[in-house]
Amino acid sequence: MENWIIDIMDQFGYIGILFLIAVENIFPPIPSEVILTFGGAMTAETSMTVTGVVAVSTAGSIIGAVILYGLGMLLGKERIEKIVKRYGHILRVTVEDVEKADNWFHKYGLWTIFFCRFVPLIRSLISIPAGMARINFVTFLLLTTIGTFIWNVVLVSIGAMLGDSWESIVHYMDYYSNVVYVLLVILFLAFVIWYVRKKFIKVEK
Repeated sequence: MENWIIDIMDQFGYIGILFLIAVENIFPPIPSEVILTFGGAMTAETSMTVTGVVAVSTAGSIIGAVILYGLGMLLGKERIEKIVKRYGHILRVTVEDVEKADNWFHKYGLWTIFFCRFVPLIRSLISIPAGMARINFVTFLLLTTIGTFIWNVVLVSIGAMLGDSWESIVHYMDYYSNVVYVLLVILFLAFVIWYVRKKFIKVEK
């Protein structure tokens, strides 16, 4: 898949990046880390600039997020899960992934839209429960834009700095993903413990 991504970006430049990032949001298994870091590396050898790559990748992210938001709003949870059950093996997305995004959204509210833009896989799927909950579109768009802009700036800048060694960051992103998942589990457990203790104290009183 990486070779296919690189070929498209080599041939079509900015348009290729916009297309790939938009598809990546709808089809999470396409690694944004590869697209963004290679896009940054290309700025050292082509006429493309870091600003331009960040701009088109952010636009692509917004397009993909809006499509998923619209699907969530139009189809609802049950239909989304039916689609995932039927075609999830192609999309490499499970019902559990959708439920996880939905649970996080309902537990942590609007800011989940922003913070989940830094969490692999969930960064795309979080748009679906936002649409199902019919969150104000302008608010959704604002939080999505800010979150994806920061993510894109960081990875594109790293790619530009690394140049030909851009692939090394993809390896480290695996560690980043694992650390993020562990931190989220810890935060979730801390929340459960806090909630249980709070309820227990109320019962004692």
